[in-house]
Amino acid sequence: MFTPLNYKLEDLPKIAKRGLEDAKSKTFLFYGKMGSGKTTLIKEICAQLDSEDIISSPTFSLVNEYHFPEGKIFHFDFYRIENEEEAWQIGFEEYLETPHFKMIEWPEKIPHLVPEQRTEICLKRLWPEERSISIENFD
Repeated sequence: MFTPLNYKLEDLPKIAKRGLEDAKSKTFLFYGKMGSGKTTLIKEICAQLDSEDIISSPTFSLVNEYHFPEGKIFHFDFYRIENEEEAWQIGFEEYLETPHFKMIEWPEKIPHLVPEQRTEICLKRLWPEERSISIENFD
């Protein structure tokens, strides 16, 4: 885990690059209140991976699939689910078994489905243009 780091939105490319470099897993869990910058950071991580896809929150579809030169990125948003069964119904466990990147927003909605090996990213909104980030790897 690195010490929480404050950053401004113009620093986002550096933050995303550092997050990818520090991660020991391709499964990223994003924690933070609404408006803390989870989707914005995921967009920048996808850009750092050279994805040319349009990145948007899968709030209603629960999962979006993006492509980059070396594979796929699965982007989950569990904000609207009522229970973990809804995650199982979309085949969440099968996604976890793939070698691709998994970006999961609102993982607190699926506490029993969170994989052991993961990278947790916690975001806090400090000011309209400033955020705080901390990253921790779990094996």
